[in-house]
Parts: sequence; C-alpha cells; structure tokens
Amino acid sequence: MLFRYLYDRKSWIVFFLLSLLFVDLLIWIDNGISIRGDSMLYLNMLLILAMVTFLGWRCRKETKYPRALTELAEEIQEDWVETLPSAYLYQEEATNELLRAVDHWYWHKISNSNAARSMEQDYIAAWVHEVKTPLTAVKLTIDANRDNPAMRKIESEWLRIHLLIDQQLYISRLPSLEADYMLEQTGIQRLAAQEVRELTSWCVEKNIAVEFEGEETLVRTDRKWCRFIIRQILTNAVKYSPEGGMICLSTTVTPDGHVRMTIRDEGPGIAAHELPRIFDKGFTGGNGRLHNAATGLGLYLAQTVAVKIGISLTVQSEPNTGTTMQMTFTVINAFESVRTSI
Repeated sequence: MLFRYLYDRKSWIVFFLLSLLFVDLLIWIDNGISIRGDSMLYLNMLLILAMVTFLGWRCRKETKYPRALTELAEEIQEDWVETLPSAYLYQEEATNELLRAVDHWYWHKISNSNAARSMEQDYIAAWVHEVKTPLTAVKLTIDANRDNPAMRKIESEWLRIHLLIDQQLYISRLPSLEADYMLEQTGIQRLAAQEVRELTSWCVEKNIAVEFEGEETLVRTDRKWCRFIIRQILTNAVKYSPEGGMICLSTTVTPDGHVRMTIRDEGPGIAAHELPRIFDKGFTGGNGRLHNAATGLGLYLAQTVAVKIGISLTVQSEPNTGTTMQMTFTVINAFESVRTSI
C-alpha cells in the first residue's frame, strides 16, 4: 500500500525535489546569498526528512479509506452500503455517493427484472393451462376412437406435445420450488410405475418393454418433483431405446441405508468424453444430433431439481452398451435438513 501511495504521489515528490534543486541552484549562483556548504547540506537533509515524514503521515491518513474498501470487497454482504467507511476527503465522499447510487440503481434493475420475470412466468403458466384444455379434448377423442388404428399414431404425437408442455409448466415453477415443496413417505417404484403408464403409447409404438426389479421401497421426498425427475430420465430412455428394446427399473438399498433406483436402457450409450457434460444446459451430445430429437433440457432440468430436493443423480454408460441412470435418496433428505437447521 505504501509503494502504491508513493507511486500515485510521484508528481508531488518530483515537484518537491525539483523545487529543492532550484533553490540550491539559486543560492549557489546568487553571490548575495552566503551559506556554507555543510549548512546547505544540513538544510537539504532536514527538508527531505520533513517531506518523508509528511508523506508517511499522509499515507497513513489517506490509505485508511481504500484499505477499508478492500476489506469490504473481500467480505461483501447484502447490506454492504450501510458499512461503507467514513469519508475524510472530498473524493472519498464522492466515491461513497457513487457507490450508493450504483447500489440503488442495481436494486432498481433487479426489482424490475424480477417483476418482468414474474409476469413472464405467470403468462407461461396461464398459457400452459389454456393449452391443456384442447389437449384434454384431443385425448378424450382418442380414447373414444381407439378402434381406429390411426389413433395410435395420433396418441403418440399427442404424448410428445403433452410432455413438452408439461415440462414447460415445471420450468415456470422451478424458481418457486421451495414454496411448492412437500416431503412425504412414498414408494419409489409406485412413482416410477405412474410415469411408465404416462409413456405407454410411446412404448407401444416402439415395442419397448419395461421391467421392474427389486422390492418396493419407501423414500422421503416430494412426490410431484420426484416424478418429474423420473419422467425426464424415462423420456430419454424411451427416446433412444431401439425398436423392441427393454428398459429395466430396479430398486436397491445401499449398505449405508440409502435407497437407489436404477433406470437402465439398451440405447446407443454415451461416449466417455460426453459424460461430464450431459447435465449441462443445452448439451445434446452426438446421439441427440444424430436423431435430431434432443433439446438439451431434460437431464439439465432433472439435475437442477434433484440438487434442490436432495436427490443424487449419477450416470454410467459406454457406447453400444446402453445407459444406466441412478437416483440415490439419502436416509436424511438434504433439503429437509437444511430447512430444519434454518
């Protein structure tokens, strides 16, 4: 801090030294001024010492404010404006005023952004609910005309639209997940079976069999959001499974008491270099580009929700050997333990 202060005040120091040199030259060339050489040296040393003392005092005084700002920046809090250091100089007071103005502008922009986002989310939610009405009418028409072979294809396409719209509804609810979260004991295979039934028409179209292994196991989680995660994983499994393939869902309990659901498909698998990125937003991978069917949102949303509600998602896959997704439910739900500790 001292060297930086001296560097910032280099013009002062240069001016002082040039002034001292000018006075020395003036005394030396002016015969009317008579001062002995040792006295001249003593005077110069005294003035330099005074200047050094003055710079040291001013350094301590003038660096107090920037030091306080640096400490504030290292441990900045939400109410950082209230802890701004006291101003001693005019430029310090001007800096404080600027920081207060920036803080006010920032919170004003945040408020406007939140209001706009809230309005957009309300609009999307309202739009989704409006769209669900004609979709329900289409489903009723399909159910009433199942004798018509063309209805199977229509139902399959209806399911895809239904899943996309439902996914959008969950996306709009995601920012307020904490307010829409309710823990309860529920059977994990039962939740998975409900999602399998939702995808029945798609599985029938591709002649995909779904098999359950292991016994029903109770977990403590949010039923709705857990089903959303399972839906994203199952949708990917059905999408990439070959015609006549099989999807296996198994439930086990780990030695440390955690419940683990495994969803295994017979799809093309995932390359090793793509595995670390499959949960990234917008990442489709080689298979997604090949089939031109991926949005890059399904697994990203599943991972986002899983982190929020205390479920661990892991993946194991190799090319041409299928993909295995694992959902691990801890004995004590992480989200619940955080809420309890607050």
